[in-house]
Amino acid sequence: MNNNNFINKILLITGGTGSFGNAVLKRFLDSDVKEIRIFSRDEKKQDDMRHTLQNSKVKFYIGDVRDKRSVDIAMKGVDYVFHAAALKQVPSCEFFPVEAVKTNVLGTENVLDSAIQHNVKNVVVLSTDKACYPINAMGISKAMMEKVAIAKGRALGLEATTTICCTRYGNVMASRGSVIPLWIEQMKSNTDLTITDANMTRFMMTLDDAVDLVLYAFMHGRNGDLFVQKAPAATLDVLANALLKLYHSDSKIRIIGTRHGEKLYESLITREEMAKAEDMGDYFRIPCDSRDLNYDKYFVEGKEEIAAFQDYHSHNTNRLTFDEMTALLLKLDIIQDDLKNNQ
Repeated sequence: MNNNNFINKILLITGGTGSFGNAVLKRFLDSDVKEIRIFSRDEKKQDDMRHTLQNSKVKFYIGDVRDKRSVDIAMKGVDYVFHAAALKQVPSCEFFPVEAVKTNVLGTENVLDSAIQHNVKNVVVLSTDKACYPINAMGISKAMMEKVAIAKGRALGLEATTTICCTRYGNVMASRGSVIPLWIEQMKSNTDLTITDANMTRFMMTLDDAVDLVLYAFMHGRNGDLFVQKAPAATLDVLANALLKLYHSDSKIRIIGTRHGEKLYESLITREEMAKAEDMGDYFRIPCDSRDLNYDKYFVEGKEEIAAFQDYHSHNTNRLTFDEMTALLLKLDIIQDDLKNNQ
């Protein structure tokens, strides 16, 4: 990534106190970026981040993407936006789906409208594999978030001042609320590792991978584009046993059954999207549908080639072996720190 694009620029990260925001800060603090604005509604996490960083380059804005006025305040003078603010927990979104809509759909519209009004150059919207063939409220709301972003980008056109594109990625390893920190805590407590289904597969990405994907979209995106990184996957059984080995743990694996709204495997790209996806090497670029609202032709014109494709999911991507999974886990800060402390 050529960080020259960020020299003397102002970057706004919505939901910036989360795992992604911290990873971006780690990447950019020593660059020539002029200012990084952290926008979130959590004053406690902002205060913790402020005390940890002690860096005048980072500015903090309390606000909520649901409130456009607070977004407008943070957006003034901004060059680039990474939109990471979202409700992401599957169970909480399942019980409070309207709250997921307010943040993930309407909140995203607020951010995009504000960015357009303030002549922001680039906006990258962060999505999730759960938006692809969604079966739960969180995935459905993120799928609608993508639709909002892609529709805004399509309407702006390729020559617009503001470029809006999306990234979609799988589970970020060791992110807050994910399974790896849970299992580490269970091992440290000498309790069983609770697994829903040992054969369940998930894409495996590090936070650095997620940042790389967003920066790639920033560099190569056109209005309405969606970018997906080619990612390996692993079964929960392989992941759990790799962790047990690394921690020399005697904890047992206990199968508890699939949770409400949980999939056996995650898809990153639909069959229909694969039919028009462009292979960029380590990434897929999926351009927006440029058709207009002339519905009549959809009943007489189709695309036979779609039948030749299948969706890209964690059951048919590259599957990590036990040793490969172990090596990937060793890249995580949380595990490196634990292993150092236990030496």
